[in-house]
Amino acid sequence: MKLQQLRYIWEVAHHELNVSATAQSLYTSQPGISKQIRLLEDELGVEIFSRSGKHLTRVTTAGEEILAVAGNILRQVEDIKQLAQEYNNPSKGSLTLATTHTQARYALPDVIESFINKYPDVSLHMHQGTPVQISEQAADGAVDFAIATEALELFHDLLMMPCYRWNRCILVPKGHPLTLIPSLTLEDVADYPLVTYVFGFTGRSKLDEAFNDRGLIPKVVFTATDADVIKTYVRLGLGIGIVAHMAYDPEKDSDLVALEAKHLFKSSVTSIGFRRGTYLRTYMYDFIELFAPHLTRDRVDEACSIRAKDDLERFFSSITLPEY
Repeated sequence: MKLQQLRYIWEVAHHELNVSATAQSLYTSQPGISKQIRLLEDELGVEIFSRSGKHLTRVTTAGEEILAVAGNILRQVEDIKQLAQEYNNPSKGSLTLATTHTQARYALPDVIESFINKYPDVSLHMHQGTPVQISEQAADGAVDFAIATEALELFHDLLMMPCYRWNRCILVPKGHPLTLIPSLTLEDVADYPLVTYVFGFTGRSKLDEAFNDRGLIPKVVFTATDADVIKTYVRLGLGIGIVAHMAYDPEKDSDLVALEAKHLFKSSVTSIGFRRGTYLRTYMYDFIELFAPHLTRDRVDEACSIRAKDDLERFFSSITLPEY
């Protein structure tokens, strides 16, 4: 059994059983991968993949268990490489983030600028996606960190650490009737068509909960994953916008009015998550602390040692998070 064979079966399973696509991603030949998979199956005496002719059709029951173990082995091999790099050149390496548009556009730029200035020899890569996609990538080890508000709690292999609380605002054009109301109510907001985030993005669930609790059915006429798109359609008169307050720029958005909404909707918490057991380089600890100053190296290490979800929640409950 060779590590290369384990990598091949792992990659094939994560390329929808497409051996050709796997070969392209690994810069090798399709026949070479197929041969190595067969050799491994012959050695183990079980099929990892079911076949129809020359095509792989599904992962067998035995294959699912083998892949789970193979994934752990490959991650441990990567940890050994990272550990060696930490001793050889602690300021050189790579860091891959998966996050949403809102985090990438509004929360991360200053953090990334500071990080790059401190670690010019660390290559930084960012993937954008839905919260579920982001969480899956972190759980699979495809990225180092996931940063999101929704969906991270769905993956038990992820260690999630709260970074900050954020609130929403109501965006309207200047002169809109809502600007004349001293303190908005949900009933006031529900009277108008809404332009807001797609469900599952940027705390959308908190918004829906608030309306449901009051027995209101909001008139959502347009949804998007991008706050800038939402602002564009507010400007076009499609409806009033509900976005993260951090997405409102008083200078760039001077044609819009941001109305306070923290009394209407519960605040949401953005977390950073990574797969349990991940070997964290020094620059990874520093990135976490740049993004969330309360998450010091000692605090992160202590969180890593806590296994039970309830214990972890109690550990973080004593920390007052920044609020925006």
